[in-house]
Amino acid sequence: MQPLLQNDGLNLEAAIASIRPQLVEFLSHHQDWLLTTSQHFLPGATLRDLDGITDHREKVSELLDLLEKDGPDTWKQFVQHLCMELDLPLELEILLMSSAEEGNLSQKQEARIDVSARSSVPKGFARRRRSSSAICDKDAKQKRLDSAENYRHLLIDTVRQRYGSRRAAGAAAQEQMQPLAFNQAFVNLVIRQSKASRLKERTDKPREDLPSAPEPEECVDTAMRVSDLFSSAVRSGTTKLIFLFGRPGTGKTMLMHRICQKWAEGVLHQFLFTFLFEFRQLNLLKRKLTLKELLFDLFLHPEESPDAVFQHLLENAQHTLIIFDGLDEFTGSMDMSSTSKEGLTLPSHMSISELFADLCHGKLLPGCTVLVTSRPKRLPDFLLNTVDVLAEVWGFDHKKVEEYVSHYFHHHSFKEQAIAHLKNNTKLLSMCLIPALCYVVCICLEYLLLKHQMSVELPQTMTQFYIKMLLIFINKQQGEHAVDEETQLNCNKKAILGLCDLALKGLEDKKLVFYVSDIPEDVKEFASLHGLLTVFEVKTSGTHPEAGYAFVHLSLQEFFAALCLMINKRVDKSYLKKKFSLKSKWTLKNEAKTEFIESFHIFLSGLSSKECRTFLMLLAEQNEAWVQDKQDAILQSLKKLAATHLTGPKVIELCHCTFETQDLKVAQHIGSLLNFKYEFKNFRLTPLDMSALVFVINSGQDLTHLDFAGCLMDAGCLEVLASCKNVEHLSFRSRRFGDDFAAALSKSLREMGSLKKLELTGGNITAEGLTNLVQASSQCLQLEEINLQDNRIRDLEVKRVLDLFSRMEKLKKVDLSNNNLSLNAVLILAKEVVTCQNATELHVRKDVVIINFSGTSGKVQRSLDLRWEENKKCVIPTRHMKLCLRDRGLSLQHAKEIVSILQSCPHLSEVDLSGNKLGDEGCSCLLESLPWISMSKQLDLSHNLLSINGIYSLLKSVNTCQKTMEVEVSLCHKTAVLRFTEDREFASPHREEPLYPTDDQQVGEEKQTPTLSKKIRLTDCYFQASDLEKLCAVLKECSSISELDLSNNSLGDEGLSLLFQFLPNLKMLRSLKLDNNWISLNSVFCLAQSLSTLERIKTMNLSLGHMQVVHLSFWERIRDRSTGRLRRNFLVHPKHIENGQCFRLRDCTMGPEDVTRLCQILVHCTQLTEIDLSGNPLSDQSIERLLSFLPYLCHLTLLSIKNSTFSPRCAILFTNSVSLCERIRKVEVRSNQNAFLHLGTSTHSQKTSCSLTDCAISQGQIEELCGVLEQHGRLAEVDLSRNQLGDEGLRFLLDHLHQVHVTCSLNLSHNRISQDGVLHLINAFATSGNVTEVLVSLCSKATLLMKLTSRDDPRKILSLTECNFQAEHLEKLWLVLEKCTSLTEYISSSNNLTVHAAERLLHSLRKTSGPLKISIKEPWVCKKSVTNLLELAVQACGNITAITVCKDKSLFQLGIRYPCCLEKVESVVSRLNLHEPEIKHACFYQRVLEKCIQLQELRWSHVELHDDDTKILVTVLLPLPKLKKFELTSCSIMPTGIDYLITGLQKCQAIEELSLGHMKLSDAAIPMLVLGLCKMPSLKRLILNHNSIGNDGCSRLAEALRNMHCMEEINLAHNKIGDPGLINIATVLLEMQNLKRINLSGNSPSPTGGEKLMEALACCKHIEELLLSRNVFGDGVAVKLALCLPHVSSLKILHLQKNNIGPTGGTELARALVACGLLEEISLSENDLGEGSIHALSEGLPRLEHLRKIDLKLCGITDDSSKSLSCAFQQCPAMEEIILSWNSLGDGGAQELASALPGMEKLKMLDLEKNRIGARGAVKLSEELVKCPEIQFIRLWENPVPKGLAADLTSQDPRLCFSFY
Repeated sequence: MQPLLQNDGLNLEAAIASIRPQLVEFLSHHQDWLLTTSQHFLPGATLRDLDGITDHREKVSELLDLLEKDGPDTWKQFVQHLCMELDLPLELEILLMSSAEEGNLSQKQEARIDVSARSSVPKGFARRRRSSSAICDKDAKQKRLDSAENYRHLLIDTVRQRYGSRRAAGAAAQEQMQPLAFNQAFVNLVIRQSKASRLKERTDKPREDLPSAPEPEECVDTAMRVSDLFSSAVRSGTTKLIFLFGRPGTGKTMLMHRICQKWAEGVLHQFLFTFLFEFRQLNLLKRKLTLKELLFDLFLHPEESPDAVFQHLLENAQHTLIIFDGLDEFTGSMDMSSTSKEGLTLPSHMSISELFADLCHGKLLPGCTVLVTSRPKRLPDFLLNTVDVLAEVWGFDHKKVEEYVSHYFHHHSFKEQAIAHLKNNTKLLSMCLIPALCYVVCICLEYLLLKHQMSVELPQTMTQFYIKMLLIFINKQQGEHAVDEETQLNCNKKAILGLCDLALKGLEDKKLVFYVSDIPEDVKEFASLHGLLTVFEVKTSGTHPEAGYAFVHLSLQEFFAALCLMINKRVDKSYLKKKFSLKSKWTLKNEAKTEFIESFHIFLSGLSSKECRTFLMLLAEQNEAWVQDKQDAILQSLKKLAATHLTGPKVIELCHCTFETQDLKVAQHIGSLLNFKYEFKNFRLTPLDMSALVFVINSGQDLTHLDFAGCLMDAGCLEVLASCKNVEHLSFRSRRFGDDFAAALSKSLREMGSLKKLELTGGNITAEGLTNLVQASSQCLQLEEINLQDNRIRDLEVKRVLDLFSRMEKLKKVDLSNNNLSLNAVLILAKEVVTCQNATELHVRKDVVIINFSGTSGKVQRSLDLRWEENKKCVIPTRHMKLCLRDRGLSLQHAKEIVSILQSCPHLSEVDLSGNKLGDEGCSCLLESLPWISMSKQLDLSHNLLSINGIYSLLKSVNTCQKTMEVEVSLCHKTAVLRFTEDREFASPHREEPLYPTDDQQVGEEKQTPTLSKKIRLTDCYFQASDLEKLCAVLKECSSISELDLSNNSLGDEGLSLLFQFLPNLKMLRSLKLDNNWISLNSVFCLAQSLSTLERIKTMNLSLGHMQVVHLSFWERIRDRSTGRLRRNFLVHPKHIENGQCFRLRDCTMGPEDVTRLCQILVHCTQLTEIDLSGNPLSDQSIERLLSFLPYLCHLTLLSIKNSTFSPRCAILFTNSVSLCERIRKVEVRSNQNAFLHLGTSTHSQKTSCSLTDCAISQGQIEELCGVLEQHGRLAEVDLSRNQLGDEGLRFLLDHLHQVHVTCSLNLSHNRISQDGVLHLINAFATSGNVTEVLVSLCSKATLLMKLTSRDDPRKILSLTECNFQAEHLEKLWLVLEKCTSLTEYISSSNNLTVHAAERLLHSLRKTSGPLKISIKEPWVCKKSVTNLLELAVQACGNITAITVCKDKSLFQLGIRYPCCLEKVESVVSRLNLHEPEIKHACFYQRVLEKCIQLQELRWSHVELHDDDTKILVTVLLPLPKLKKFELTSCSIMPTGIDYLITGLQKCQAIEELSLGHMKLSDAAIPMLVLGLCKMPSLKRLILNHNSIGNDGCSRLAEALRNMHCMEEINLAHNKIGDPGLINIATVLLEMQNLKRINLSGNSPSPTGGEKLMEALACCKHIEELLLSRNVFGDGVAVKLALCLPHVSSLKILHLQKNNIGPTGGTELARALVACGLLEEISLSENDLGEGSIHALSEGLPRLEHLRKIDLKLCGITDDSSKSLSCAFQQCPAMEEIILSWNSLGDGGAQELASALPGMEKLKMLDLEKNRIGARGAVKLSEELVKCPEIQFIRLWENPVPKGLAADLTSQDPRLCFSFY
């Protein structure tokens, strides 16, 4: 054993030498005294030799040397003079006097100063002679020095007694009674010095939350000795603060005692006084005290002159050491915001925290040394900028564990056996690294070896060790009378329980020190006897010390507290769970600690293990179930904690708890929850931590990722980590990790069989460490990725390392970035990588270096394999290599080496050499070698100092290297990229652009391989017209160019002209871009002319705006098989013109003459179908010129002018264009900015529409507009909405309309029309013969629609909604209506019409003859009873033919016929068999009978029928002889009323339509209904939907239907009909030959019933509508239906929504639909049809010529099937509505649909809600919608289209709807 500080070398000689500079400095200020005194000891001649020395310090030093050499006696006398006559600093005085006493300093001392004897005190210090000049202050000083020296000796004796060696007399007798920490001799601890910056991090927040950037090398912790703590120098007079932290049990307190002991032995010479305070005792102080009271009252009081001693301490503070142990145990507040600032007086009374803070800051006792210890938790703010030395106590390492164990067992014969046992058990060895646990383990091991030397089974957890230790302590006291453990516990149970209560109460009250009064006598006796409590003096004042007791270690108190919770009967599970939590590793700054709980939760977890159950049962005196219940509560809490967000330290704590349970199931559960939480940052991990972590990970089944960022750990952690079998990804990031760490890690890697990814970044690993690591990794055959970024590798042994990498079968990636590799090393690496058989990519960019490997799972033979020849015949997959050497300064001198590297690789795919300095010559050298380099994708030479000459070299490579398919160059952006096609042997059988040789090639060439198309992009290359000759000469050699982009150059008009002369040479060209080339309007005319000269031009997009655009696309040339010649790729059938030419010119300023010139050119373009002049500021005259050319543009189908500003007159010009060109089908002008003219392909008479919306048209344009209307009878629709007509404009228009004889609809909505304008309109409507319909709404919709006719029309309809008429308006309205005797329908909705006004209305409406329909919608309709409404109805003139009451719509409707045909009531009564008394009491009935004698329709909905209402219905209305239609839906009626009603139906013998939907009819009502049905021989429609009819009711209905041969429609939807009912219906269908419509949706049949139904439907030849939605029939029924469809050729509507139809049934059904040629509507929504069904449907749809609507919502339609579906829709000529909502259509599908829209001439609505359509799809839909004037709406709700874009597109075309709102 080496004692503490024995290697410090702090002997007296060294001490004197250390103060020599200070002595010289002091005497240099007293040079005269020194020279005078030296004359007494030295010869004069010797002193005269010093006269030549001028420097004072040098002269003093020479004099001291002379005095020392003169002998011990001379030196001794000189020192005595010096100490007596000069006022020396205390440290100089003591050491000088000591040297004078000991003798000659030149002689080596044989022994240290014996501080245990008084004789060691320098005699001069005790016997100081007074000189003649001494004054009284010298006496005071001497007295003070004597008192201080006496106190010093007293202090030494006291420290020796408290903390001294056990060799003291009597100590051996009490060895067994000593606390844990003193039972063994001290073994030096492992201490590592840290930097103060880390201390700051800890206080702000847990360091694991900080960014894990690699720390600089100066922050790496370094090992240190105890003496190093005090050796660092600080400025004189400055307090030195040392902060020492460490985990529990690492020996901090024992180390402090050891330091005190060594000081008392005289080792620490720099300290004359040492004080040790424990915070656990300072907690007991409740009063404030001064510094003097702290030092003297609480530690040791001087025996004499305390004031003098204290004054001496103040004057010699630099020689004072004050130790504060256990800062983490302090319970007071450390908030120093109110600490005293300046002007502090020493006698001030302060709290302990204030005293502590001021000592640390140097405000008290400045210059002293303060040593503080703490667990790594409590770091107050005021320590941050004060700490001089920060160090951590690690405890033991493996060597010191062996040393400790060797000493512990030195007197046992089984010492070696004990050491070997620990070495062979990794878990135990990890525990022993904590000294306190090492002691516990040794106790248990000693006990077990004494009892069972052959086989020893130690506990597995810390908790179990503590339990074992307790039992051993008890057993030792029994001696020879030792009994079994159960008996021992029973005997001592009371004392143990008392000790448990004491421990828990102490933790809860934050109490670590107990007085005698706190502890029961039996507990104190038991605990003291067994060494569980330690006793010491507690001083709270200077006079009355008391005895204090504490657990020998805080962890022991936590153990007993945890045990108390587990065995206490008063503690329930809820309280137990409340107490259990994971404590944060770090507390926040200034946060007061609540409880002293570090290991409490760990002990609780350990006590929940099965192994502890018996122990707990014995102490608690409870059964196993009771104990297990408590244990389960802890285990459940653990599981819940695992499901929360845990920081790294808490994960470790949770793993410790889990390990303590030793429950594999719990560990597996927690491991599964923590699988993605193993991330640890910036805190130290011990082997014990790693053991717990490995236990949890290994217990699970999932592979996991371990990430250690900035975590400090030693080699022991890596040894434990090697046993972790379930780690897939392992990461280390720290500057602390160098080659030694890599070597230690290498040993562990071999054992980690699941490891796939290894990261060791931000470290100090060199090339040597890398080689060792790779050598070890090469044996990890499963390893896939290695990341060694940001290390210190620099010079790499490339060949050896790559050879090792090549042996790793599954390796995919190695990252060597940020390792300062030289260019030479990179080139060597590239050379080796391209030849490495399993390497696939080398990526180098600046400091980034990444190597990718194939990572094949199978074993591939290497070139070094001895069996290579045997494996030549093996098929090895082709390797495609990517090489990237970016930004590495490669120049011309490296070009040949690069070529050599590239040629050595047989299969390169991509090469990136951008960001270098190759220049034109270097690039040319490389390009010349391209034919001999195998490269399949691209070569990037960007940023390589290329010029225009270099571009020509690039273009020549297109000819020399046949594989070159694309060249992209930009000198401005410094890009240069060549792209290649794959070699033939790797090429795909389908090429992207299958182009063939040109016309002038020989016939023999036709059989050659197709020529590859080339793409040339030379943008921003500064080309001018003068460069074109050379450029075209180079391009001419590349006749197979398909795309040419010369944008952003400076060609100008001249260059453009030259280029177009060259274009005929590029016969394969498909795209030409010349954007931003400084062209003028002349070039636009030139380009437009090329539309006729170059017939292959498909589209021409031009713009002369801020960004010039010139983009031409060409028709693809394909070979005509019949002639072998090339032709344009468009169809030759009559519709080929749809694929004609398109000319777009935007943002170009043109006057009328320019427009004329442009149009003169365009009329010669015979294939021109579309002109787009958007964004051009065209005047009215320019527009007029443009429109005048329309008749000559024979094939034009669309003229678009968007984003321009038109005048109101211009809008009229567009309308008048109808007279100029008879092919115009629609004129549309919106917002005076957008105009569209749609033209047809023929001049045959067709209806034309005109829309001038929001064009500011007012009264001034009305006359001209009416003139246009009068001239052109083909106008079918005129939309003038959102203009500025107003009432006057409306009057003016109405006056002119009398002269217009045209049949059309007129929309005047949103024109600011008032009630007066409406009345004027009604008057015109009443008096004019050509206005047949008026619809007005003055609400927010502001609707005003009119229909005009030029021929006789019997209809005359007036609809007024929300017109807000007042009384004066209504009076005028009545007068007008009285004149309108030809009115056929009047609708009044929400017009403030009262019941009285309604009566007035009914009196006003008269007609000479014919029917009149009156509809009133007002809120009072809902409130009136049926009787009241009938009373209103009879107010009408004429005979009532129909009565409709829909209260859900507030609708009251009458049908009236004129003239009135009255029948005598008597005849009606006699016919209805009414009795005389009934007539007398029903005068009202008589009036109703009189008015309703002609009643044919009666419809009541949502009506509440009372008895009177039901009576009049049954007795008066239902028996009416002409009643044919009766509908009663959703009405409220009593059950008795239902029976009465159904009985009344038996009187309806003339009824043809009966509807009782939503009436809650059940099977019980059906028999009576059947009786009624049997008396309705003319019944054609039976509607019983949404009732509760089941199988029984359905069966009875079926029997009634069997004889109803006139039946055309049956609706039993949404009832409860199952298979029996459905089968009965199916049986009846066989006999119903006239049935046309059947609705059985929403019932409950199975596929069996469905199949029976399908068989029956095959016999219904005349069925037209088949509605079977929501029946979940399935594929089998669908297949049956497919078989019957050919037999129902009249079918028009088929609904099969949500029928669980899959791909099988869907495909068969889709194929069978073609047999129903009359189909108009199909719904297959909410069925998972699959791609096959959609394709089959697409093939059949073109044969359905009458199909108007198709619903494919939620059918799983994707972009893949959209193309065929879109093509099919386009071939359905009658298609009006397509629903594709809630599918998976993206931009591709939307674009396909958009392209098909122009071909669907009748389409009105397209629903694409809730798909995946983005910006591209939406824009394409918008572009194509312009060509589709008939489409009214495209719904795009809930698609991922950016809001800004959606708003923009909607503003351009309101028919695009992106939102419901």
